[in-house]
Amino acid sequence: MGNSKEAKMILDPSFVLSKVDDRIYGSFIEHLGRAVYGGIYEPGHKTANEQGFRQDVLQMVRDLRVPIVRYPGGNFVSGYNWEDGVGPVAERPRRLDLAWHTTETNEFGTNEFFDWAKQADSEVMMAVNLGTRGIDAARNLVEYCNHKGGSRWSDLRIQHGYREPHNIKVWCLGNEMDGPWQIGHKTAYEYGRIANEAAKVMKWVDPTIELVTAGSSGSGMPTFPDWEATILEESYNNVDYVSLHSYYGNRDNDTANYLAQSLNMDNFIHTVVSTCDYVKAKKRSKKTINLSFDEWNVWFHSNEADKKIEPWSIAPPLLEDIYNLEDALVVGCLLITLLKHADRVKMASLAQLVNVIAPIMTTTGGDAWRQTIYYPFMHASVYGRGSVLQCPIQSPKYDSKDFTDVPYLESTAIWNEELGELTVFAVNRSESDHLALECDVRGFAGYRVVEHIVLTGDDKAASNTAEDPNRVTPSRGAGAVLDNGSLTVTLPKFSWNVLRLQK
Repeated sequence: MGNSKEAKMILDPSFVLSKVDDRIYGSFIEHLGRAVYGGIYEPGHKTANEQGFRQDVLQMVRDLRVPIVRYPGGNFVSGYNWEDGVGPVAERPRRLDLAWHTTETNEFGTNEFFDWAKQADSEVMMAVNLGTRGIDAARNLVEYCNHKGGSRWSDLRIQHGYREPHNIKVWCLGNEMDGPWQIGHKTAYEYGRIANEAAKVMKWVDPTIELVTAGSSGSGMPTFPDWEATILEESYNNVDYVSLHSYYGNRDNDTANYLAQSLNMDNFIHTVVSTCDYVKAKKRSKKTINLSFDEWNVWFHSNEADKKIEPWSIAPPLLEDIYNLEDALVVGCLLITLLKHADRVKMASLAQLVNVIAPIMTTTGGDAWRQTIYYPFMHASVYGRGSVLQCPIQSPKYDSKDFTDVPYLESTAIWNEELGELTVFAVNRSESDHLALECDVRGFAGYRVVEHIVLTGDDKAASNTAEDPNRVTPSRGAGAVLDNGSLTVTLPKFSWNVLRLQK
């Protein structure tokens, strides 16, 4: 069995932090690598429908219950002319994509993505180009997508075969504009000004839309968090969310430190919330700006391979991280962290969805399979709907290279009152010891344990591949007991756990 540590939690329906906005389980498709071509779209594939959408991939996406998907970028959007991707496919131009040094055929564009998202049971989070383009292109795209008809751009959409407007509700104002790698990189003041002016006219075209302003590209940027303060000074009244981006990796092969990275995410969120509220106070505003964590994931495995890609090729295999058990546990910790901030993090996008640092992988012309990170993301999305509880936790802790007081137990709980369900998500970070968890659930009288799902294994480097797609999969845990208001369970060492209780 190995050694055992002990942890405690209190769960009570009186202490609700916030209702979870389902869009926290969003994802992202960029024109990058094989995300679109060979990923979601592959005409001629044995599972493709008449529009070229791979049905095997669509089914896996539907199983994830992804409520919203960001598109078309990412760095790609800062050089993208949306007009290139609409209208008769034979007339669309080929372009050099300077963001990823590839050739974009534009065979797939806005309308195709809208149709795909509909079939995936998902909404679209559309990004506008504030790199090489600006206010004019942004307002035109909103008009094309959302205006009923009787104007130049809405009539063009109708001409393209879409009588009804797309009614896209969430729009991103550019991407990572503080990054020197970004096409059309701007200072905070420059970006704040153009974001505000674009936001203004986009809402004049459609007052019902919600807008996400581009925060820093990461908490390690020299511009952070001054960037957020400056851009919000300029655009506070016209935007609704500020974005956060963060990727994590284990380049030093230090598992204990790697599993503590969610503490970095936690601190990042705290800082952005504080900055938003500082500007709110300064402006004497009654409006609260919430957060869209619209790029987050593990990304480091594919960095070396990407350096060898032939420039200007079409849909080359870029950013194809193959994830292992260790990565799945980190993703589990990151999901728990997002949920712990559900009062302010209203949207998030796991970046990305297919092939590119993704939970779903495909072989072009072949099969699709689920990566290790697919499972915690699916469990959170399927079982994490409802209200997040404030859960006091007592757990043994450890120190790592970059973090102190890292709890071995990373956990939160979701209560779905309507369905009479209580779900506990828990990661045991210890590589050597089981964790005996005791939850005080006296407030949930009449509930019983229905399931304990566990993702664990003896090899933290184990991964799923095209040849062995089910090497790392969840199993059924045993021994969870609910007796006299106390839930006791042993969390295996190095494991992701889902404890499901029902009334």
